[in-house]
Amino acid sequence: MVKKGSGPVAPFFMPPTLPARQFFSAFLMALLTGWKFFPSWMARHGTRCVPGASGALGMGCIGFPNHPVWEVTSRCNLDCIHCHARGSRQNGPELSTSEGLALLDELAKIPGFRMVAFTGGEPLVRDDLFSLLAHAKSLGFSGTIATNATLVDFPTARKLRDNGIAIAAVSLDGCDPAAHDSVRGVRGSFDAAIEGIHAINRAGIPLHINITVMNRNRERLGEIMELANQLKAAIIIIYQMVPVGRGRKMGEPTPGTAGHADLVRFIAGAQSGSRAIIEPVAAPQYWAHLLERNTILPTVALRLAGHLFFGCCAGRGFIYVKPDGEVWPCPFLEVSCGNTRDTPFSEIWKSSPVLARLRERALRGKCGSCRYQAVCGGCRGRAYVMTGDFMQEDPFCFIKAERDDR
Repeated sequence: MVKKGSGPVAPFFMPPTLPARQFFSAFLMALLTGWKFFPSWMARHGTRCVPGASGALGMGCIGFPNHPVWEVTSRCNLDCIHCHARGSRQNGPELSTSEGLALLDELAKIPGFRMVAFTGGEPLVRDDLFSLLAHAKSLGFSGTIATNATLVDFPTARKLRDNGIAIAAVSLDGCDPAAHDSVRGVRGSFDAAIEGIHAINRAGIPLHINITVMNRNRERLGEIMELANQLKAAIIIIYQMVPVGRGRKMGEPTPGTAGHADLVRFIAGAQSGSRAIIEPVAAPQYWAHLLERNTILPTVALRLAGHLFFGCCAGRGFIYVKPDGEVWPCPFLEVSCGNTRDTPFSEIWKSSPVLARLRERALRGKCGSCRYQAVCGGCRGRAYVMTGDFMQEDPFCFIKAERDDR
């Protein structure tokens, strides 16, 4: 057993990543889930996805630590009902081109940051996006772009690739036009997204599909994932919706502990037969669940996981920059660590009291005493939304109950 506090508590303090970490974290996950397509995935996608995971220390929430995400704009051509960024129109002053270039220079000062994710809103509505991408590439970063894909044609996809985009993440919230368009708020967005995905595939950019699970699509999650596999996705990320942004106004009851447990178990079961690697967001209990159900060399697996799985990475290798330069630990933890217009990012990264608390991981309640604290840590965003304290226990944790039921 890994005792509380043992192992690598904070990816921030670990040495630069070697590609081996990316391989072994996926390999351990494959062993724990019985992922039968792992060898073929590595042969087809492994070397192509490594640039998109450049700097990775292992697996964790929103993909992996270490990497920064910059929400370059809140503007969007769609009007999604669950958007954490409240996208569609500009919400306040955005960093200018010169401020954005300076931010990228600051990000390049952080040891371990080798990839930058550009998100929104819709990044492609920003006129200077390709100048920003080109500068990031010149600094040695690989890039990921999170897009709704409705503005992506083949020339655009090729231009993204040529400006350093190593992975394109496209959101699908339904497996047909009626379901997807009802979430996205614009008729025709599903068909346009599928055309954009085809352009991304033609340009040779590895495809990453994001799915946000909510009441209206929960029962058809398997169908959406099958569509993602048909579209040749290399990565599927499944978001357990945290009620932030416009998600607060959806009026849906939260899934609760039981619903959250069902989703985690579904993901673990789906991985064995998926051609894509599946990773959860806002569900760090996934990594604890895989270890909890493991019966082959459990102590060895837990010790390995302590070096490769990181659960919630908010502020611990993962960081989120808002369009106006405000820095948050993650998009679902709406707590300011400072603003890049007032303080250089490198100083915020080193000196923010909020980030220091997250890295110390002195969690409260069940999360504070859990044997899986290092590999899970609970969702800090959900703890904050539901309790007002981002160091409090995750209200949706089911691991202890799962153990007691065995």
